[in-house]
Amino acid sequence: MNNIGKYIIIIAILTMIGFIVWYFMAIIAYILFAAVLSLVGHPIVILIGKLRVKKIKVPRAVSAGITLVLLWAMVFGFFKLFLPIITDEAQQLSEINPESIMVSLEEPLNVVDEWAKKINFNPDTSVSTQGAVAQQITRLLSVSDVSNIFGTIAGVLGNIFVAFFAISFITFFFLKDEKLFVNGILILIPEKHENSVKHAMSSIKRLLMRYFIGMGLDVCIVITLVTIGLSIVGLKFEHALIIALFVGMVNIIPYVGPIIGMIFGLLFGILTHIDMDFYMEILPMLAYMMIVFVSVQILDAALLQPTIYSNSIKAHPLEIFLLILIAGSVAGIPGMILAIPSYTIFRVIAKEFFNEFKLIKKLTQNI
Repeated sequence: MNNIGKYIIIIAILTMIGFIVWYFMAIIAYILFAAVLSLVGHPIVILIGKLRVKKIKVPRAVSAGITLVLLWAMVFGFFKLFLPIITDEAQQLSEINPESIMVSLEEPLNVVDEWAKKINFNPDTSVSTQGAVAQQITRLLSVSDVSNIFGTIAGVLGNIFVAFFAISFITFFFLKDEKLFVNGILILIPEKHENSVKHAMSSIKRLLMRYFIGMGLDVCIVITLVTIGLSIVGLKFEHALIIALFVGMVNIIPYVGPIIGMIFGLLFGILTHIDMDFYMEILPMLAYMMIVFVSVQILDAALLQPTIYSNSIKAHPLEIFLLILIAGSVAGIPGMILAIPSYTIFRVIAKEFFNEFKLIKKLTQNI
C-alpha cells in the first residue's frame, strides 16, 4: 500500500504540474524566450563588464540594460528594414491575376499531363494538372486568405505590448543575475542533488548558448549568400531578399528546411516573372536559382551546420539525424526545431544523474 500510495502521489503531482504548465503557458513562453535572449546576450554583458570608465568598472545592471537595448534594437531594426519590403511584395502578389498565370503555364502543364498519361500516373481523372494548379494558385493569391492572415497578425499584435514588457523585464534580470534562473530551478530540487543540478545547468547553459548563437549566425550567412546569389542571376533585389529571408528562416528546420525554402523560392520566382516566356526566360532563371540554392546548401551543410548541429552540442551527425526524424514524426516541424535543444538538455541531465548506465555513458561521452 505504501508503494501504491507513493505512485498515486507522484502521478497527482505530475498531473498538477502539467495543468499548471498548460494554464500558464503564455507566462512560461515568456520565461523561455527571455532565457534564450539572455543566453544570446550573455557574451555582450561579459564584454561590456570588462570595460572601464575612468578606471571604474561598469556595474552588472548597466551592462544588462545596455545589452537588452542592443538586443531589442537588432530585433526592431530587422523588422523596420524588411517589413516594408515584405508588405510591398505581398501587395504585388495579391494583385496578380490567377488567369494570367494559367495562360503562361498552360503549355508546360499540358506537357506534364501528357507525361503522366504515358507512365499511367493518373490517380484522379476528374482533375487535370491545370485544374489542380489553378486551384492552388487561386488559394495562394486569394484576397480573403490574405485578409485572414493579416487578421491573425493583428490579433497577435494586440498582446504585443504585454509580451514585450514581460520578456524585457525577465530578460533584464536573467542578464543582471546569471544565477537567477538556476536558483529558481534549485528551489524545486532536494538539497542533496543541488550540486549535481548546478553542474548540469552550467553545462546546459554553455552548450545552448553556443547553439543559439551559432544558429543565428547561420541564418544571417544563408540570407546574405542567397540574396547575393539570386541578385547575380538576375532577380530584383527585393525579390531576392524576400526569398532569402524565407530560406534563412526555414533553414533552422534541420534537413527539411532547405527543401521547403527552395520550393518556395522557385514558386516565388515563377509568380513574380509570370509575364516572361516560360521556356526561353523563366525556365533558365529557375535553373540558375537552383544552382544558387544547391551551392549555398552545400556550403552550409559542409562548413556551417556541422559546427552548429554536431560540434556545438557534441553529438554525432547520424545521432542528430535520427533524433530529428523521430522528433518530426512525433511533433512535426515544431518537434524538429526543438529536437536539438531538448536533446542537449536530456543528455546533460542523463550524464549527471544516470551515468552508471552503459548507453548513457556512450551517448554523453563527449560532453
